[in-house]
Amino acid sequence: MAHRGGATQRKQHYPLTVGGCEVDRPAWAPDDVDLDRPSVARVYDFFLGGSHNFAADRLFAERAIEAMPALPEIARANRDFLRRAVTWLSERGIRQFVDLGSGIPTVGNVHEIVPDAKVVYVDNDAVAVAHSRSLLTGRSDAIIIDADLRKPVDVLADPRLRAFVDFSEPVAFLFCAVLHFVTDAELPASIVAGYVAAAVPGSYVVISHAGIDNRALSAAEDEALGLYRTTPTGLVLRTRREVESLFGDLALVEPGVVPPGLWRPEPDDPQDPDSPRMLGSVGVGRRD
Repeated sequence: MAHRGGATQRKQHYPLTVGGCEVDRPAWAPDDVDLDRPSVARVYDFFLGGSHNFAADRLFAERAIEAMPALPEIARANRDFLRRAVTWLSERGIRQFVDLGSGIPTVGNVHEIVPDAKVVYVDNDAVAVAHSRSLLTGRSDAIIIDADLRKPVDVLADPRLRAFVDFSEPVAFLFCAVLHFVTDAELPASIVAGYVAAAVPGSYVVISHAGIDNRALSAAEDEALGLYRTTPTGLVLRTRREVESLFGDLALVEPGVVPPGLWRPEPDDPQDPDSPRMLGSVGVGRRD
């Protein structure tokens, strides 16, 4: 079976046990990945219709969807926002993108949205890194770095990134559907600021984040959140005002921090205020 981008999967498989049942380990799965433990990156891939997930991820995703059926639509709305934001930035001359916590390569990769740009993907999920390397083999416009986005000093010091990105020119840092896996104790605003400090004026930050405003969690939302809290990463919901604070001193691009469905929607995009596309907060900030 072919990956997007033309790489080919090997046919051989390796036996393993998941949930007490023997299954095959796909050849693309790194040997050190625990297939019995769900990964939020692979669950997100499942929501988007990707194939780079395991039985434990699918079971987790199905339980989450049972509690909150809107989750796949929320994931797609976030991906649509990423496409619109990256396209908007490209139209304004941005040709360098650093996608932090980039996840599993699936539909709508940044280098596919802007094929004339340079893209650095950063993740520390073994499957995400392995698939990205396979997908990007032979490409000169995109690379993957195995690193923890919570350590901007280390990421920015990576020699591959320094050789690939010209920090004397504007760059866009993308934090899409990832900062809600960073706890308050890990100081997400300081993490964002650490990257911004390396960028010249005219650079941008893109953020999409899970959360709700002005109401309590529904029983279904609370159940879905409880599932995420059983994973190693957990999940932190933040209000629109809290997400806005993550941009620090950056100038917010109109319309500011809004639900995903309201950030520069296309003419045929649904505008139903009760749509899952209105859950969460997104925005783009510019360093002046």
